[in-house]
Amino acid sequence: MTAGSLHDDLHWLFARLKQGLATAEAAAVVEHGMSLWGYTVLMAVVEAPAPTQLALAQAISVDKSKLVVILDELEGAGLVQRRPDPADRRARIIEVTPTGNDALQAARAAIQAIEDRLLAGLDDTARTVLRDALRHLAGDPIATVEDGRPPSTACPP
Repeated sequence: MTAGSLHDDLHWLFARLKQGLATAEAAAVVEHGMSLWGYTVLMAVVEAPAPTQLALAQAISVDKSKLVVILDELEGAGLVQRRPDPADRRARIIEVTPTGNDALQAARAAIQAIEDRLLAGLDDTARTVLRDALRHLAGDPIATVEDGRPPSTACPP
């Protein structure tokens, strides 16, 4: 594979961006008492609370056993609390504590600063187009690729 081909390969491009962002963002969020997964879980709980831990795991695309470990860490740090669901004592309701909310807001500001540095060479329109394209690709298009179905040979209409 030539250097030009490598730099046109979506997997390599996304992997390189993920690696760089993960390195920078992990260092930023650890200062606020959480891991990157902890940050993701906190954001999900605040922005779109799930009725169960299983629903939360599915919403953020993480294995439910890994989610339990992440929640244990967040709870141990005082960032979330789990309480029995009054409708089903076997289920747990996950709530962000005031300390967790403060830590999330501070971590979000640090992440935003990193993203702003990354995207500094793009104007507002290019940033919007990039985010819109990534949100689109992270939805149905990636689901149709990762489900293992062979690509369609039919020509699009």
